[in-house]
Amino acid sequence: QVQLVESGGGWVQVGDSLRLSCVASGRTYDNYIMGWFRQAPGKEREFVAAIDWRGARTSYADSVKGRFTISRDNSKNTVYLQMNSLRSVDTGVYYCAADRFIRAVLGTSSTSYDYWGQGTQVTVSS
Repeated sequence: QVQLVESGGGWVQVGDSLRLSCVASGRTYDNYIMGWFRQAPGKEREFVAAIDWRGARTSYADSVKGRFTISRDNSKNTVYLQMNSLRSVDTGVYYCAADRFIRAVLGTSSTSYDYWGQGTQVTVSS
């Protein structure tokens, strides 16, 4: 079992930056693919970014490419999401997730992930 705790959310203005963090505890997560998802009010949860266990491979939703960067520090059991040039459409609850299976392709569906955090709210105001 892996526990995930997100932090770093908040209220910002359009164009600002935020860095989200997700700390994992419990069973070792070094081999897990880690992902970030988000859910806006009234909408389904959607994929944002994913990273493999070494940090060598990453994947991003088209809507955040060039603005968001996912990274991880396995020595700290932490995965990050650096969000720049934030837009109002980026508003939502951001969730960290862990995929315990070794995959050739980083999952972009929520069904690929086994463990989830409680989420952290990001509000981007214009």
